[in-house]
Amino acid sequence: QDELKFNMGPENETAVTEFILEGFSGLDQRLQIFLSLVFLLLYVTTVMGNTTIIFLVCVDHRLQTPMYFFISNLAFLEIWFTSSTSIKLFVILASGRRTISLSSCFAQSYFYFALGCTEFVLLVVMSFDRYVAICQPLRYAAIMKPQLCIHLVVAAWVIGFSLFSYRLVLLYKLPFCGSNKIHHFFCDSSPLFRLSCSDTSLLWKIDSVFLSFIILGSLCFTLAFYMCILFCILNLPAASGRKKAFPTFISHLTTFAIAYGSCIALYTCPSEDVSLETNRIVALLNTVLYPFLNPFIYSLRNETVRLALNKAIARAAAQL
Repeated sequence: QDELKFNMGPENETAVTEFILEGFSGLDQRLQIFLSLVFLLLYVTTVMGNTTIIFLVCVDHRLQTPMYFFISNLAFLEIWFTSSTSIKLFVILASGRRTISLSSCFAQSYFYFALGCTEFVLLVVMSFDRYVAICQPLRYAAIMKPQLCIHLVVAAWVIGFSLFSYRLVLLYKLPFCGSNKIHHFFCDSSPLFRLSCSDTSLLWKIDSVFLSFIILGSLCFTLAFYMCILFCILNLPAASGRKKAFPTFISHLTTFAIAYGSCIALYTCPSEDVSLETNRIVALLNTVLYPFLNPFIYSLRNETVRLALNKAIARAAAQL
């Protein structure tokens, strides 16, 4: 069984030097092993799917367009986003090794939120790209120039990682001198704040307002662009065009519902009122299911991508 590790603080208080991730520890051991295999399969599929998309966009000239440039960046981001939490989750479920150092815990929390923020900005950029392509097709090439696409992607990454630099500073300043058991499978805000032996009520409010601004702000922009796209689709003269566009539109809304729905449930309501059990279950949608669905929703079900994939497989087979 994991032992608590402490150092003596300045006032004879015990300072925590590592945490124990208690997520799903109450489940039967065989069920934990089964879940670890399921999550491992989902993780490998997610990584392989996203890696395939990046590879195809790099080698096939038909996919070297603004839309697939943004999708390849999203695929690259999803690999790191799901890796930030899933790898430790496998270790916990398969081997029972639940300890994580303070620095690793804080780094995991930072990358989880920074990558999540970057993804929300990328989703706004992608919805803008689709808005211009569908609603202003004649001006698309003039607006979505390669230089603008690169600037938008760089801006998304810079915004995500710079905005959440405050999180590392705040976490390192928090004193942890009591229990070191985190009732979660990764270092999320809610369980970390609960473990601090200082008053974190102001921190709860700041974090909730900040996350709400990012999540709801990006959601408003994304929905605004997609509502414009919907009106454009409804005004298409050909019924076949509407029939072709609606399945893609609905599939994109499905992924948005999972991503934004889970984050709204976790981070935009008062965090102290959310049960950790609910937090863990909803977080699985955000960290495991959503990254798994993205390659299929955005790319692998697309005919152009399938043709590029078949061409790449045929080329590889011919070289064997």
